[in-house]
Amino acid sequence: MDDNKKDMPNESNDYMNNRYKDVNFTMQEFEKPKKKSKKKAIFGYIAIVLISAMIGGVAGGYIISSKINVANKNATSPLTASDINISLSDDSYFAEAVAAKDQKTVVGITTDVVRKYDTFFGPQVQKGQSMGSGFIVDPNGYIVTNAHVIGDGKYENITVSLIDGSTEVGEVLWFDSTLDLALVKINRTGLPTVEFGDSDQLKVGEPVVAIGNPMTLDLERTVTQGIISGLNRSIAFENGTVIEPLIQTDASINAGNSGGPLFNASGQLVGINTAKVSTAEGLGFSIPVNIAKPIIDQIIKNGKLSMMYVGIKGVDLETYETALGIDVAADYGVVVVETIANSPATEANLKTGDIITAIDGDKIENMSDLKRNLYEYKEGDKAELTIIRDGQEQKVMMTLKEQPADFNKQ
Repeated sequence: MDDNKKDMPNESNDYMNNRYKDVNFTMQEFEKPKKKSKKKAIFGYIAIVLISAMIGGVAGGYIISSKINVANKNATSPLTASDINISLSDDSYFAEAVAAKDQKTVVGITTDVVRKYDTFFGPQVQKGQSMGSGFIVDPNGYIVTNAHVIGDGKYENITVSLIDGSTEVGEVLWFDSTLDLALVKINRTGLPTVEFGDSDQLKVGEPVVAIGNPMTLDLERTVTQGIISGLNRSIAFENGTVIEPLIQTDASINAGNSGGPLFNASGQLVGINTAKVSTAEGLGFSIPVNIAKPIIDQIIKNGKLSMMYVGIKGVDLETYETALGIDVAADYGVVVVETIANSPATEANLKTGDIITAIDGDKIENMSDLKRNLYEYKEGDKAELTIIRDGQEQKVMMTLKEQPADFNKQ
């Protein structure tokens, strides 16, 4: 969300504020796609032992209200989040234990954003500053946040604030506005990190805790608690961006919480907070952590993300029908406007006018759906596309390739 400091001048309501101001949210429930055995190899959950928050000067472990139990460790070994177990069987409050376990993993992110636009008097540049949240996923300074927190790449400077009061310059390694996710790197080591949970195991009604910096860094690492209100939600913005599937929660999420973590009652990361419906109370949304896991792992391991591509220029069916004033024999999908030479699309004999409605059974309604699904594949994977051609449904097999560096310039 648009995460401005309380003492910020009016002109600081910049890119992030404009993107999320007065947006028209729509929500829909859709069936959760079934897991495919092929993708299990890609999404095999990563057993990462991550460093967490140490309380006071006690080396090797601590206990908070008897709700946290720390496994015996060598005093010289760093304390990790996975070493801290939260029990729900006693009378102490779970949010207290989650805060003790995870607050040190949460950071503040201040971004100097630059917006360029054309006016009657020529090109103009508007500068502003916004503030959001993030969390540490690797002790060597890797931090996850929202893409809109870093201005969807339109930034000059990024400053990361740590719990010890120090600040570091942030470098954006990757971002995707479709997913509203970004990975930032700072030049620090030995940092406390979150423990990953499994967002596929979430159930409606279970308790969760959000930690972030609502409105201002003066309120840094504010803890709010609530429940999972819904799963597999979708929100659409007036600019046409659709983000899905999302976790719905009534844990308080405000401007500044964007990019911060959502934890389950055991203090494990299950979501990345991304949006709030400003016209309603108790309607916050988080990106499931399982979407981000393979992306984070690949970038940390390889230094980059290999993105697969189909090799088309396309448009959603509704926009296509409206623009041409026609009615196509399909209810939804992406209309192929052009195929790119030497791409998986041309090799699979996709044609202009084909309508892609699914990939390996996952419903495709727009280009964002297609791009989001492609994160689940690697070089050489085969995918079955469901298409509508000349009014008839067909299946097309395609071998996916890594997207060329100049693809978006074609």
